[in-house]
Amino acid sequence: MKKKISSLALVLVLTAALIPYAVPPTMAWGDTFATVSVGYHHTMAVKTDGSLWAWGFNSFGRLGNGTKTSSPSPVKIMDGVASVSAGSIHTMAVKTDGSLWAWGDNDYGQLGDGTTTGKLSPVKIMDGVASVSAAGGYHTMAIKTDGTLWAWGLNFAGQLGDGTETNKSSPVKIMDGVASVSTGEHYTMAVKTDGTLWAWGENDCGQLGDGTWMNRFSPVKIMNGVASVSAGDSHTMAVKTDGTLWAWGANGFCQLGDGTWRDKLSPVKIMDGVASVSAGCGHTMAVKTDGALWAWGYNYYGQLGDGMTTDKPSPVKIMDGAAFVSAGYLYTVAVKKDGSLWAWGRNDEGQFGNGTTTDSLSPVKIMDGVKLPGGTPPTPPASDKPSSWAEPGVNAAIAANLVPQSLQSKYTQTITRAEYCALTV
Repeated sequence: MKKKISSLALVLVLTAALIPYAVPPTMAWGDTFATVSVGYHHTMAVKTDGSLWAWGFNSFGRLGNGTKTSSPSPVKIMDGVASVSAGSIHTMAVKTDGSLWAWGDNDYGQLGDGTTTGKLSPVKIMDGVASVSAAGGYHTMAIKTDGTLWAWGLNFAGQLGDGTETNKSSPVKIMDGVASVSTGEHYTMAVKTDGTLWAWGENDCGQLGDGTWMNRFSPVKIMNGVASVSAGDSHTMAVKTDGTLWAWGANGFCQLGDGTWRDKLSPVKIMDGVASVSAGCGHTMAVKTDGALWAWGYNYYGQLGDGMTTDKPSPVKIMDGAAFVSAGYLYTVAVKKDGSLWAWGRNDEGQFGNGTTTDSLSPVKIMDGVKLPGGTPPTPPASDKPSSWAEPGVNAAIAANLVPQSLQSKYTQTITRAEYCALTV
């Protein structure tokens, strides 16, 4: 029986790509499901109890605490949060019930509430959201639990992907079957459930990876076999399902990590054994499958965390035991496997959260109890729970005699996503 259950788990894992809500079968996580996110001088973190905390620069109310007063120490914003994404001067959060909330600057409609009026406190935008990305400039992308991708905000370079250059203050549907998304400064990268990578928006440095410098106003396919992607200021990093890391786009600060200063219009391989990556503004951070954190690129403020201020054209090891990293504007924040949060680089606005405005060339501990990424996703709406979405995988398992007869009727009629996911563990 133990052998049969293990085989069933394998079949279910292999068919997970058929489920709109699933991410590609890998341990890699992009910034779509982030529990820690750094913006332009402000930082957001979700703790294990689901509470959301904010600190740093607070112009336009980007912290979400109802004021415009900056804070060098963490302040609690709300409860029941699953993931968060900090934009340049706005912030988006997904609650555990799948509702999406927004606050901060809204000049281009990047909050998605149908207005261009900024908000000092969280306002609800929509329901049924699985994840969100606002880590670029002034546009936002969200994936709903049915796998559809929605966009709003600034659109002068086609970064929304709707085929126009018109800003949107309310969500517009872009495509189906999306697993994860990452917003760059004025462009967007998305991974579909089949592992294909798609790109659109500004392309002046080759950051889309399609071999040209042409802006794209609608999604174009870049490569196959992708697990996660991170769009930076003007460069892009992607982790493939085999753990290889690939890079393209701007490289003036060696942020691609290929040992050169030349921009790349198409993906180039950087290293093996990578679990996740974060592309910042001129620098890149990557967590390997063994938990080692590596860094390269621009380092004037010590944002690489190696105790120096010298740019690095190739990856250098920073620390062990890392679970997740977020590379921001001239600083970096990382979560270790024990849930502790660490920061380094520029701290002029208190973006570290340690109560000071002192820069640091090496990691400094900020807090404990931070939720690790890749935890329990938002609960799908009741209408999304029946087993129809799981039928192909369950039928395949039954045909292979891998499902005990006593469970066959249950699995083909009432299995939920939670039960399905539990079987793949």
